[in-house]
Amino acid sequence: MSNAPFLDISHLTIAFPRSPLPVLNGVDLKIRRGEYVAVIGHSGCGKSTLLNVIAGLLKASAGGVVLEGKEVNQPGPDRAVVFQNHSLLPWLTCYENIRLAVDQTLSASLSKAERHAWTMENLELVRMSHAKDKRPNEISGGMKQRIGIARALAMKPKVLLLDEPFGALDALTRAHLQDQVMEIHARLGTTVMMITHDVDEAVLLSDRIVMLTNGPNAQVGEILDMDLPRPRDRLALAADPRFIAARAAVLEFLHHRHTAPGLVVA
Repeated sequence: MSNAPFLDISHLTIAFPRSPLPVLNGVDLKIRRGEYVAVIGHSGCGKSTLLNVIAGLLKASAGGVVLEGKEVNQPGPDRAVVFQNHSLLPWLTCYENIRLAVDQTLSASLSKAERHAWTMENLELVRMSHAKDKRPNEISGGMKQRIGIARALAMKPKVLLLDEPFGALDALTRAHLQDQVMEIHARLGTTVMMITHDVDEAVLLSDRIVMLTNGPNAQVGEILDMDLPRPRDRLALAADPRFIAARAAVLEFLHHRHTAPGLVVA
């Protein structure tokens, strides 16, 4: 049996023509199947750039990404992205937004009746069956993100890429959606990479936290394994010494040890 990582990011460098330094420089990261990985760092460190390369939306300047033995060089349904902006089509209902993705990616493997059933199953997964006939302007921001997550999962991706999916939501809605994502991850075992600015969110949701140094020239500064059993209860974890220690470790990195190795900060 092969010991190759499920998602292999090797020596990844991203440089833009007008920038004297690369945004990301030599990023190495191996992700296991079913793992939930959070990537955190200060603004401008290249978190979203990294996600865009994995999504196939941006080409690497050097190095690359391999998913289950296949090089990533263009977008594909095996990598579904949920952005902070829900990106739903406003003229389609919630059901139709999900069904469109299902029809585009699974029409060769599922019959029309099966695609309908699968669309309804994903609506149920995010507890939005009651709103299937509503359009995006008729539902709340949190509900829109639920539909966005359902649409992504309905494509049966190998990797779910979340780019600050809860960043624009109020605290209560954010907490509800975090709990829901934990439930979905536990049920489906989907491999997830999430970009976030929120330390508590990273500690609560992930199996590992990847901390990037400041950009430009950002690198993986530290990777923290989360020694927290699942399922996780946010209220119980608030007083858990392991949660408190992990949170402190991430904060300490972000505030005191966030420059790339070998770089001198004046």
